[in-house]
Amino acid sequence: MNKQEFLDRLRDGLSVLPQKDAEEHLAFYSEMIDDRIEEGLLEDDAVGEIGSVDSIVSQIVADVPTAKNTARQKKKMKSWEIILLVLGSPIWLSLVIAAFSVLLSIYVVLWSAIISLWAVFGALIGCTVACIAAGIVFIPQGNTLSGIATIGAGTVCAGISIFMYFGCKAATKGILLLTKKLALWIKNCLVKKEEQ
Repeated sequence: MNKQEFLDRLRDGLSVLPQKDAEEHLAFYSEMIDDRIEEGLLEDDAVGEIGSVDSIVSQIVADVPTAKNTARQKKKMKSWEIILLVLGSPIWLSLVIAAFSVLLSIYVVLWSAIISLWAVFGALIGCTVACIAAGIVFIPQGNTLSGIATIGAGTVCAGISIFMYFGCKAATKGILLLTKKLALWIKNCLVKKEEQ
């Protein structure tokens, strides 16, 4: 999709907004595409990097307060709703705490697994150094075969530790990505509740 097609579809999607707001968003995305083209991207690639028009429109429309959203924010709870919340709190509050505890324990277990993987990596490095040092000590003492075998074991540990490093690094990146997504999900849940 080229720049003009993207802007036309964006204009159609933003038709529910006031014209001034829609024009501001169109100018912003037009400038963003131009900046990426100046950086050396092709027009289609620059448009593709921005994302889909539908997701952009839905995010912009969700961020703009409308009269309907404003009316929802001003809505007060009725007394019977408050009474039901208070009376039901022993049940729903304990369920919420239990769910939170389970999720937290799963998260802690995942981090424990990552720490354990790094500990195994460290142990392999230690075995590598110890085996090679022991092999070097054995050879001059006349234990040539034992020395060669020990150095070989150290070399095997070194090779395994290289693979282990890349595995640990990938697992750590994965858990950090999970943490980021989880934080964004919690933020979005809290923001939606505030909007309602």
